[in-house]
Amino acid sequence: MELCTQTFTSFLLPNSFISSNKILLLANANTSVFKFNSLKLFAPHDHLFQPFISRYNSFSSPFTVSAASSSSSVAVGTEQDRLPAELKVTETEQLNSTVKLHVEVPPLVCEDCYKRVIAEFMKQAKVPGFRPGKKVPEEILIGYVGRQNVQKATIESILRRTLSHAMTSVTGRALQDSVRIVTKFSEMEETYSSLGSLRYDVIVDVAPEIKWIPDNNAYKNLKIDGDKVLPGFLDSIIGIHRGESKSFPLVFPENWKQENLRGVHAQFNVECKELFYRDLPELDDSIADKLLPGCSTVEQVKDLLLQRCLEVEQTAREQATDNAILDQISKMVEVDIPQSLFEEQGRQLYGANLLEIQAKMKLNEQQLASLSSPKAVNQYLEHQKENITNLIKQNLAVGDIYRRENLQFATEDLVKEVENSVAEFKRQNQEYDEERVKDQVQEILEGAKVLEWLREHVEIQYITR
Repeated sequence: MELCTQTFTSFLLPNSFISSNKILLLANANTSVFKFNSLKLFAPHDHLFQPFISRYNSFSSPFTVSAASSSSSVAVGTEQDRLPAELKVTETEQLNSTVKLHVEVPPLVCEDCYKRVIAEFMKQAKVPGFRPGKKVPEEILIGYVGRQNVQKATIESILRRTLSHAMTSVTGRALQDSVRIVTKFSEMEETYSSLGSLRYDVIVDVAPEIKWIPDNNAYKNLKIDGDKVLPGFLDSIIGIHRGESKSFPLVFPENWKQENLRGVHAQFNVECKELFYRDLPELDDSIADKLLPGCSTVEQVKDLLLQRCLEVEQTAREQATDNAILDQISKMVEVDIPQSLFEEQGRQLYGANLLEIQAKMKLNEQQLASLSSPKAVNQYLEHQKENITNLIKQNLAVGDIYRRENLQFATEDLVKEVENSVAEFKRQNQEYDEERVKDQVQEILEGAKVLEWLREHVEIQYITR
């Protein structure tokens, strides 16, 4: 398996990045950022279907009052808002860690929502011939507001009140921002009109389960090694002269990355087209300061250069090790990735790439808008599907190891890194959400702790060339 030096960088961006062009970025763009434990789960108080409701607020009315506003006054949590009757919810498992909930709302609940909507319209309506606050007969009020408008408002009120109750069976598993009501509003209107009850289907992505191959202890037996160059190749061409050709046989090792080449006997023919030489000045203490400012002797230059090279080599080796570990564990897990999770991760990566392009090329507003378009993003998601999928598998696997091994990091480390990140945001005059920054830093520290644990428990073989 190849130890590569590529850095896996995942910048954590707000979900609204594509539409708002506002990018929330951790302070140091040169730091590897891992997103391991950030599956945000549904909470009963989340108003998850607000976009669904807003599509039906355009109906006309003699006065300004929307169904969303009328129903929001009763949009309280499950614990506070007890329904007058039980819902019937049927759960069906779907592909890609998705669950379908078929919700049947009994007439008693629908009637209660209807009364609340009428009461809300009664408060806001200014019906000619009736003083403000004066009770308006229901039929007169409905005639003024419009029976269809009252019905739409009632259906939306029912959805607001019942969704969190319907989601009880997937609480703790449902991914935030993945809940969508898929039943057409016209179908709900028809059911409500004819039966006085309501039925609707909800699709929700749930936290995917991770299956380790061959068992849950697979990551504890992880072994990695690597080499980028076929062993013996460099040794075979050392000393070759310009115009000279060499032919030599080599055998690809059994652990070679490309499976179809493992154990293959190959004959290489190499021709040296050109050799380059450097005309260097005489190496003495007189040029020491020019080589490295502050040095007075060549020996000092050699010592400092050696130290720097060792530091670079160590850093590269550690990064290559981390990348090799992450690559290997992604191959050891099976995960049904929800579409919402895939799109979120893909948009974050796309946002990071776009930010890098913008920093290098200074894109104008038109160019930025074009690159931020849904078409551009979807093309990226399609072309990078394999890479995005592998990164998600890495993140989930690492998060699972963090929990299994009961790993922890020091609280003071979290506080310090959050302070540093916030200070960097302020220095660059960037907007930030301190709670979000804290979550991101925590994810990074958890990921670093897992990699540290794996390096201590993984059998690693370094190949020196």
